[in-house]
Amino acid sequence: MDLQQTIETAITEATGEAFGPARRGGAGGGCINDAFTLSDGHRRFFVKINDAAGAELFETEADALRELAGAGALRVPRPIAEGAHGGQYFLVLEHIDLSGRGDTAGYRRLGEGLAALHGACAAAHGWHRDNFIGATPQPNGWDEDWVRFFRERRLRHQLRLAAERGAGRRVVDAGERLAAGLGALFRDYAPAPSLLHGDLWGGNAGFARDGAPVIYDPATYYGDRETDLAMSELFGGFPSAFHEGYDAIWPRDPGYAVRRDLYQLYHVLNHFNLFGGMYRSQSQRLIDRLLAEIGG
Repeated sequence: MDLQQTIETAITEATGEAFGPARRGGAGGGCINDAFTLSDGHRRFFVKINDAAGAELFETEADALRELAGAGALRVPRPIAEGAHGGQYFLVLEHIDLSGRGDTAGYRRLGEGLAALHGACAAAHGWHRDNFIGATPQPNGWDEDWVRFFRERRLRHQLRLAAERGAGRRVVDAGERLAAGLGALFRDYAPAPSLLHGDLWGGNAGFARDGAPVIYDPATYYGDRETDLAMSELFGGFPSAFHEGYDAIWPRDPGYAVRRDLYQLYHVLNHFNLFGGMYRSQSQRLIDRLLAEIGG
């Protein structure tokens, strides 16, 4: 039995309906996984594959998609099956036709849906398991104190990785000064532990054929809703209708404009740790602006 036959069998067992023989179609792929579609002429599924050593990437993704779906706020691909074959691990997801137009109304619905998602809250910040931001491990141990959570499990975690990656003392030492003074950015702001997508940039959202917004490829945990909003403004961002839709449901706090730099710093540091290059200087600029803000 080859990989495709193994996947077809897994789909049959998970759905209780015979699937296959299937035709494989192109679906592109990211910088981490390969992806394709499988269709037997009646049903179609989206399949992601990686080395078996990366099984936890898919296990946590499926878990996150179920968590997001449970909120009933935005559509996400439903996990169908997962498994291993011949040194490879696969994740089968519901196939959603993302041919819908991202028009003004669609982006407004996306913003409204994100605000509704953030309305689902936990008792503390974190998640029941660690996961990944891209291919980088993301620690999620529960903590009732958001500042401490972000300092230790987000900022300092990335700074340690950056030091190993060769970011240099200037970036790392300045980042440590920022970590030590982080509380100054939260004097009048105590965020609720909101359910987060965790990696919400333009490449991780789309629109179904009927126009419904869809989010995918999450790095889910519970934390400050502003982290999703900050990421939504990074790497191209979303149009103004998205932010208008969000603010109509849950307006952003006045201090968001400053904390946005902090939350974008997490992702920029992660990009340095994954890809190197210009992200080191971008990280330094964000750290310097934040240190100036807190008088550090």
